[in-house]
Amino acid sequence: MYPTPSPTQLRLLAVAAALLLAGCDIPGLGPDPRIAQRDAEAKAIGGACRHALRGLEDCYTLNPKAAKASVFAGWKDMDAYMRENKIEGTPSILGKVDKPERSGARPDGSDNAEPRETAASRSRS
Repeated sequence: MYPTPSPTQLRLLAVAAALLLAGCDIPGLGPDPRIAQRDAEAKAIGGACRHALRGLEDCYTLNPKAAKASVFAGWKDMDAYMRENKIEGTPSILGKVDKPERSGARPDGSDNAEPRETAASRSRS
């Protein structure tokens, strides 16, 4: 009933089908959602650094695992947003806080270490 297609027509049909399917989103074959999450987190870090009036170099140093390109994109987007809306940044107090000493001695000169018996008796009661 139907005429048999020639090999050239079959090839054209296969190419057309491949081109049509190339535009489809097949579930499970897209980018890994963890990569998109890391990218979004790095952009958020960059935006937070800009809002905290922190420079890019400081932001890179404080967040070594974040992708630098995404951090920069977030920083740049926040910069444009803050300029457009005339928002003042909030200065970071990260470098201004004095950290207490980690040794066993207290500032008044007494020793911070407790005898084992005293610490064990406290945990029982």
